[in-house]
Amino acid sequence: MASDDELSILVIVVDVNPIWWGQQTLKSSKFTLSKCLDAVMVMGNSHLLMGHNSKLAVIASHIQESRFIYPGKTSKTGDAGDNGSSPSESMFSSSKDGKYELFAAANELMAEEIKDLMARTAVTGQQTETLLAGSLAKALCYIHKLSKELEAGQDMKSRILVIKASEDSALQYMHFMNTIFAAQKQNILIDACVLDSDSGLLQQACDITGGLYLKIPQMQALLQYLLWMFLPDPDQRSQ
Repeated sequence: MASDDELSILVIVVDVNPIWWGQQTLKSSKFTLSKCLDAVMVMGNSHLLMGHNSKLAVIASHIQESRFIYPGKTSKTGDAGDNGSSPSESMFSSSKDGKYELFAAANELMAEEIKDLMARTAVTGQQTETLLAGSLAKALCYIHKLSKELEAGQDMKSRILVIKASEDSALQYMHFMNTIFAAQKQNILIDACVLDSDSGLLQQACDITGGLYLKIPQMQALLQYLLWMFLPDPDQRSQ
C-alpha cells in the first residue's frame, strides 16, 4: 500500500486504431470503441479514488498520432497549472465533493478529445499500424515530467497500462524495445491488457519491467478485468 505522501501515477494507453475498431463494427460486435472508453473512464476514476496523490493520464494511440485525451490540450482543468497544482487538487479545494466534479470533467474531456481525433482521421493504405511505441515514449516523458515536480523526500510509483487491440508492428520493434528498456531503467512498470491477438512485444515489455500481461477471453468483460487485475498496484497484487 502506498504511503500518504507517495505519488501514484497511472498512464493508460488505449489502442484506438480506426481500422481494427471498424472491423469490429462490420462483424456486428457488441464491444465497440465507445464501450472500451467507458471501461477506461471507470478504471481511471477508480485509480483517482485510491488516494489524493493519485495522478492519471490517458493516451489514445492512433495510426496517425498519439494524443493525450486526459489531460487534454483543450482542457479547462488542465494537467498542471502554473503553480504546479493538479486538477484534482484545485477542484478538490473548491468544494467538498470536488473529486466527483473531476470525474465528470475528465469523462467529458476524454469523449471530446476522442471525437476530435477520430474526426480528423484520414485512413490510407500505407498507414494501418497503431503508433504504440510513440505512445509509450510519450507516457514515459509525462512520468518524467511529474518526477521533476516532486517535493523533497517525496516518493513516486508509476506504471503504464496498455490496452491493445490491433496486431503488433514489426517496423516499430527497435523503437518499442528502446522505450521498454527506458521504462525498466526508470522503474516504471508496464501492464498489458490485450483484446484480440497475443502481442509478443507487450509480453516482453511486461516480463522486462515486472508488469502483468493478460489476454482477456471476453472483450465485453473488459471492465471487470481492469478493476480486478490491473487496478491494484504491484504491492497489493503480491498480497
